[in-house]
Amino acid sequence: MLRASIAVLVSGSGTNLQALIDACNEGIIKNGVIKTVVSSKRDAFALQRAKKAGISAFCVPKKECSSQEEFEGKILDILRKEAIDVIVLAGFMQVLSESFVNKYPDRIINVHPSLIPAFCGNGFYGLRVHKAALDYGVKVSGATVHYVNEITDGGSIILQKAVDVMEGDTPETLQKRIMEQAEWVILPKACEMVCKRITGEKK
Repeated sequence: MLRASIAVLVSGSGTNLQALIDACNEGIIKNGVIKTVVSSKRDAFALQRAKKAGISAFCVPKKECSSQEEFEGKILDILRKEAIDVIVLAGFMQVLSESFVNKYPDRIINVHPSLIPAFCGNGFYGLRVHKAALDYGVKVSGATVHYVNEITDGGSIILQKAVDVMEGDTPETLQKRIMEQAEWVILPKACEMVCKRITGEKK
């Protein structure tokens, strides 16, 4: 069976990476295979998850690169050598340049912990998103998987899932619920949708 090669870009613990690995094992992602993991931080636990799953892992520390061009160039070298078809940003805490994303049009996806267009764009990441949602007083939040373009969180939406905000929620409790009930559900589904489209184009 023809399958798309997936690279997962990470910066932290890799909970979304684990959801993708589990989805591959469970047959939720069947038109793609995770071929490599690239981390922007040496101490990212996601690298251990990749190693445990038998996935080749690379580290390109942003702080050890002299420029954005050098950082992205090293990542692009890995993606080319691994013959990657689909790139998944899973807790990747770096913004990619326009020249980078234009090399993979409609092939880079990101999961964002809100219902875009709410609480997204520059400066909205991690717990900041959930704090902003709670400060605003929303009763429903959630997660969005979208294509990545040159605008932060600006690419077209693939999937969204709503999650109720509970009374007494903190940014931490809301973050956990959105990850478990939305991110870990829609990210693998969206990844499979993109892989299925790409394998269809290859046939």
